[in-house]
Amino acid sequence: MRIDDKNLPSIGFGTYRLGGSSTPVYENDEYDLNIIKYALSRGLSVIDTAEYYGNGHTEELVSKAIKDFNRNNIYIISKVWHNHLHYEDVIRSLKNSLKRLNTNYIDLYLIHWPNKSIPLNETLSAMEYLKDSGYIRDIGVSNFNESLLDEALSSMKKYEIVANEIEYNLNNASVVENDVIKYCIKNRISVIAYSPLNRGYLNRSIDSIAKKNNMSNVQLTLAYLKRLSLPIPMSRNMKHIDEIVSAMKIDLSDDVYNEVRNSIL
Repeated sequence: MRIDDKNLPSIGFGTYRLGGSSTPVYENDEYDLNIIKYALSRGLSVIDTAEYYGNGHTEELVSKAIKDFNRNNIYIISKVWHNHLHYEDVIRSLKNSLKRLNTNYIDLYLIHWPNKSIPLNETLSAMEYLKDSGYIRDIGVSNFNESLLDEALSSMKKYEIVANEIEYNLNNASVVENDVIKYCIKNRISVIAYSPLNRGYLNRSIDSIAKKNNMSNVQLTLAYLKRLSLPIPMSRNMKHIDEIVSAMKIDLSDDVYNEVRNSIL
């Protein structure tokens, strides 16, 4: 998978609910920390997090996890929350994320959700300042539709929008592939897929295709999605993480890919 000029693993690792959802949860810290470390050790070196996750605590767990690894080999995605999109708030949020992550830079910084009450060009101006200053390597967005992407692209003065993180799984593929993903491909914007396994509600219409190709539903789902995106599944189960990792080695033939696509339309 490529984002901007970087070659990345074909599957990443999401961290939502590790360390809490909207508020911090500390009681599972040791287990959640070991899960992130395990994912990294198995080659899931793209780590997706956000200031919103655990109200910052998830970023703290990511910081502890990456201490045992070479930072240059880890690609960190983080996001600024939708009520922090004024110019100075963006900069403050980023610096707070850097402190929690204990790193000098974030590889890809995203607007987590759009906010119609704050001018997009103001937010993106702050993002460009952060890139100029070396605090972030690249700029992206999340949950943006085609019209918002149009506005974002026209608001950029110096740099590109390199990624759009959206919900993309086999249950909504027939819709998003024909609108926002099609737009992203046309405009050379990489797609990052959150909830690629639909929060555990897998699409069973592909079970027979998976079986005859000696794959699990999870493997086939991720192999399909990584054709057009960088999926970022999350799991607290190490065996499930192994299953996710195994999908990194699977490249579907066009025939199998189209069979899956036809089954979910």
